[in-house]
Amino acid sequence: MNLKGKRIGFGLTGSHCTYDDTFPQMQRLMDLGAEVVPIVSYTVQTTDTKFGDAADHINKISEITQKSLISTIPEAEPLGPKEPLDCMVIAPLTGNSLSKFANALTDSPVLMAAKATLRNRKPVVLAISTNDALALNGANLAKLLVAKNVYFVPFGQDDPIQKPTSLVAHMDLLAETIDHAIEGKQLQPVLKQY
Repeated sequence: MNLKGKRIGFGLTGSHCTYDDTFPQMQRLMDLGAEVVPIVSYTVQTTDTKFGDAADHINKISEITQKSLISTIPEAEPLGPKEPLDCMVIAPLTGNSLSKFANALTDSPVLMAAKATLRNRKPVVLAISTNDALALNGANLAKLLVAKNVYFVPFGQDDPIQKPTSLVAHMDLLAETIDHAIEGKQLQPVLKQY
């Protein structure tokens, strides 16, 4: 795996319960020599939950990446023509953002960065974390599974008995998925037991 010198956009959306698994993967990309460009949704910027305060999450992301966060749509738009990425990651990807991305709705900095990356024909890597992936959002998941230049971090049902429609990415496979996506390949198997 060679991510040294790769410019990777790292977008976070509001699956706050997944941040403890996400931040170490962001750090791993830095340790592998990637330049990580942090992009956050409005929810990440403003929502305090039992999983932590927004300000603490913002500080943690800045601390890991040593960069200012992209936090508005106008700040994200230049990631298309002027400041292109080698790969864009959305980790975690909520069901809400999954639905919007699958239907070409661009109403957050993270989704604008993903759209800009697809415009450049570069890979977008999605690390899903949603309770409705196998329910109403199933159609959106299927649409993105076959979309050109869209790749998934392998995922599985995190609790098939208590939450039978929930899917969560194996965050520990993020770097490997990025490495494959840059080569135009989906890391397999994409469906893994959780």
